[in-house]
Amino acid sequence: MDHNDDDAPAPGPASRRGHIVRLGVFVAFLLLMFYLVAIARVVHVEELRRVVSATGPAAPLTYVVASAVLGAVFVPGSILAAASGLLFGPLLGIFVTLGATVGTAIVASLIGRRAGRDSARALLGAKRTDRIDALIERRGLWAVVGQRFVPGVSDALASYAFGAFGVPLWQMVIGSFVGSVPRAFVYTALGASIGNRSSPLAYAAIAVWCVTAIVGAFAARRGFQRWRASRKAGDG
Repeated sequence: MDHNDDDAPAPGPASRRGHIVRLGVFVAFLLLMFYLVAIARVVHVEELRRVVSATGPAAPLTYVVASAVLGAVFVPGSILAAASGLLFGPLLGIFVTLGATVGTAIVASLIGRRAGRDSARALLGAKRTDRIDALIERRGLWAVVGQRFVPGVSDALASYAFGAFGVPLWQMVIGSFVGSVPRAFVYTALGASIGNRSSPLAYAAIAVWCVTAIVGAFAARRGFQRWRASRKAGDG
């Protein structure tokens, strides 16, 4: 006889405590990495540029891999993209930046899925989990795309969260690629024109950044309104 997921027993206190501890350790690790890399600046991008340049023809691929990993440990994507533009120029640099951005999304989402998905599902319960799964199935891809337009949100942190909530890897890959195109152009172009801030490329980058920020702010507001409406509907 089949049983509905809603009838499944809730995790006991000891089990819940274990899941909370596991999520707490994961969050503490992410916060520590964020502090060390984004605030204490233990990683020096200038040193990375020298190492990458020494690899010769393999430099673009080397930078994609290194930048993907560094992005996953919270090195700011804007700095990595600017370094890509400075190293490879605006055209090749954009593709290198996008490759690194997608790589960061893959690494972070896989770690988030591995470290936090089971605990998140256990703590949320079957009913909320089913609701989230249905929402991801309908809008997961566009959630990833939209997040990339929202200013001030860490792409790596969002990718960890998406992974923990079970967003499929293919949605992470496509969503991060599509959603990152504007910002990849902005920061890579600024890096490429760092010696000539008055170049048309720099002005174009600033204009694209302004448009992206406005679109992202409106998208975030609309998404929040939809979330509030769906929550009221669910409570009603």
